Amino acid sequence: MTNDTPKTSPREKYKALRSWLAFVVFGAAIYFGNIELQSYLGRQALKKTGLESVEFEQALAQAKREDKLVLADMSAIWCPSCRRLDQKVFSDASVQATLKEHFIFSRIEYESDDGDAFMQRYDVHGFPTVLILNPDGSLRKKLPLTFDPERYVDYMLAAL
Repeated sequence: MTNDTPKTSPREKYKALRSWLAFVVFGAAIYFGNIELQSYLGRQALKKTGLESVEFEQALAQAKREDKLVLADMSAIWCPSCRRLDQKVFSDASVQATLKEHFIFSRIEYESDDGDAFMQRYDVHGFPTVLILNPDGSLRKKLPLTFDPERYVDYMLAAL
């Protein structure tokens, strides 16, 4: 019995390995490049809202002092839906007025030190997740996701 399988030369193996590595490097560059682009766009959208975010624990203390609720926005800077929420909802004047009057705003970034603890504490599994919390940190209401500012104001006011 003879073996009719052609043998691959070391040169051909090297060429195949080089092609495979080039493909992996190219794929990684596209992946990480996209994350950087999405993060840049997210930072720009957040900046344009003009909202001042208070660190989570400070937001709870401030809410207690001012007799307000905390509106906690669990987001990821690279998340397209989070960016859309910033652009369509949190940039809206009526949403901002309602926020300022009744809430302390705290944005918790997924990749921050507080992100993992917040997700575990409130059983958060996706982005964006917006919670209205009492000053003691207990959950009052999870807001449904909408990109309609008027509806968002209604949801916020219903939690008061």
